[in-house]
Amino acid sequence: MRRFTGDKLVVATHNHGKLEEFRDLLGPYGVTLSSAADHGLPEPVEDGTTFVENARIKAHAAARATGLPALSDDSGLEIDALGGAPGVYTADWAETPAGRDFVLAMGRAHDELLARGAAQPWVARFCCTLVLAWPDGHDEVFPGTMSGRIVWPGRGDGGHGYDPVFQPDGYDITFGEMERSEKNRISHRADAFAKLVAGCFD
Repeated sequence: MRRFTGDKLVVATHNHGKLEEFRDLLGPYGVTLSSAADHGLPEPVEDGTTFVENARIKAHAAARATGLPALSDDSGLEIDALGGAPGVYTADWAETPAGRDFVLAMGRAHDELLARGAAQPWVARFCCTLVLAWPDGHDEVFPGTMSGRIVWPGRGDGGHGYDPVFQPDGYDITFGEMERSEKNRISHRADAFAKLVAGCFD
C-alpha cells in the first residue's frame, strides 16, 4: 500500500459540494485540496462498466494533467432484483433534456421492480469506490458499501439522488429522512473513506 506523503491533492470532480466534503474529511491531515474544475480540466468520458473503472478513468486523467496525486470516486445504487441495476448508470437513469430528475429515476426503479414481479424485500446497496492515483500511474483502490432495501413510496426530503427510497439495514428510516451527519457517518462513502485513510494517511 503506497502512503500519501505530499501536501497537495486534486479531487477529480467538477462538483463543488463533493470537493467541500473531501476538504472536511481530509482537513486533519494538512492536505490542500483543489478540484479538476479549479485546474480547468475537462470531464473525461466515463465509459467503464464498473465503479472502479470509472473512478480510475477520472483519477488518472487528473493526475496526468496536473502532475499531482488525484482522488476520485464513483458511486451508485445496486438493486439485486434488477441484476445490480442501475449500478454505474445510477445518474444516467435520472438524465432528461432539462437536467437530472431523480424523482423520475426512483420511479423507474420502482416500475422495473413491479414489472419483474420482484418479491419484497427489495435488497439493495449503495456502492462507492475511491481511487487515489499518482502521476506515475500507480493507484490504490478503496471500495465501500451500505446495504439496505428499496422502499416505496419514498420518504423524506433530505439527502439527494435515490436517498428517499433507500432504507439502510438496521434503521427504520430512509437516507432521505436521516440527519446528514448520521448518514455521512454510516454511508458507503464513509466506509470507503475510512479504508482510504487507514491505507494511505494514518
